[in-house]
Amino acid sequence: VQLVESGGGLVQPGGSLRLSCAASGLTFSSYRMSWYRQAPGKGRELVAVISSAGDSTNYADSVKGRFTISRDNAKNTVYLQMNSLKSEDTAVYYCYADGWRYNYWGQGTQVTVSS
Repeated sequence: VQLVESGGGLVQPGGSLRLSCAASGLTFSSYRMSWYRQAPGKGRELVAVISSAGDSTNYADSVKGRFTISRDNAKNTVYLQMNSLKSEDTAVYYCYADGWRYNYWGQGTQVTVSS
């Protein structure tokens, strides 16, 4: 099983980024998918979750109204659209696949918000 994140980088405050997580080796449509992040010196925190069918989402209070999680089960990919980015959004962002029996992490992608 592989989860490969992409789309991270350096962006100015107020800017946008779209993260992608491409999954392989698993029945993607059976997994609830999440994005987590970990800032330097802090623990890993849940950012957003989407149900296996994509019909239900949930967000951390800190990103509500700014981030949008979505998925394309035909492409085995989950996305995180991040708008109005703030310096406090700087972190390594991880993709997480949550199944009824197994779960998997991606390797992470760095997002840095700085002027």
